[in-house]
Amino acid sequence: MRTLDLDSLEIFRSVAREGGVIRAAQRLNRVQSNVTTRIKQLEERLGVALFRRQGRSLVLSAEGQSLLVHAERLLRLADEAESELRAGAARGPFRLGSLESTAGSRLPAVLSRYHRLHPAVVIELSTGTTGALLQKVLDYRLEAAFVSEPFTAPGLQSQAVFEEELVLVTARSHPPVTRASDLGRSTLLAFAQGCSYRKRLEDWFGAANVLPERVLEFASYPAIIACVAAGTGCAIVPVSVLQALRAGSDVGQHTLPERVRRNRTHLVWQGEASPALQALRALLVPRAPKRAAPA
Repeated sequence: MRTLDLDSLEIFRSVAREGGVIRAAQRLNRVQSNVTTRIKQLEERLGVALFRRQGRSLVLSAEGQSLLVHAERLLRLADEAESELRAGAARGPFRLGSLESTAGSRLPAVLSRYHRLHPAVVIELSTGTTGALLQKVLDYRLEAAFVSEPFTAPGLQSQAVFEEELVLVTARSHPPVTRASDLGRSTLLAFAQGCSYRKRLEDWFGAANVLPERVLEFASYPAIIACVAAGTGCAIVPVSVLQALRAGSDVGQHTLPERVRRNRTHLVWQGEASPALQALRALLVPRAPKRAAPA
């Protein structure tokens, strides 16, 4: 006998996302006691504790983490069913993931046009590395995501949408770089593990038996470029990002080998595309969908 309902799952997901009952109640426009009661009822039905207290916040237990994956999937399916029943119109929430670089340089114009054409769709955009975004699509926490080569994602559909040129950036005073050994034991500035651009640069270093002195991890391109300009180290950056940030004159730019600098960004998703996702794909460069595969 089924004991879960979508309303309870929505409350549970909001508490998980907000890290507490008070913020979840505000987001859901409910009284705090109602949210607390519904969570307790859900835990009693399942016979497990879904949260544990950490300081002033609530964090998911192992059982809560497992339920969240299923809740994301069920709530997404419910959203899709409602959209399809309304004459196939694109509407409702659309959880979309993106690389930081794509969000800053490629998506503003696309999403602006999307909003004008489909005002009933509410896009919830989150950024991350290729590895993290792929996992969220597989777990149904995102409906689709923009990721970069190289990646492997069996079972996901993929559409190549943007061509990128990657460039090595250093301080302006750095001598010309034509091979990895020209960098010596330079410090590498990059996003966290799972970033496909970082992997390209590390593979280039590795092929030349060059080991960076250390790797400093950042969460944004403005921070990376500012530190590169200050002489902290080197980084790999899409040319489109330098143009969007108008930072080309702040750093030294060095051409990478063809196999490293040429790259494509893909839109990936799982299963049948919802009306909201179909509408997004229609605005992007049309390419035949294919199974995601490594570069």
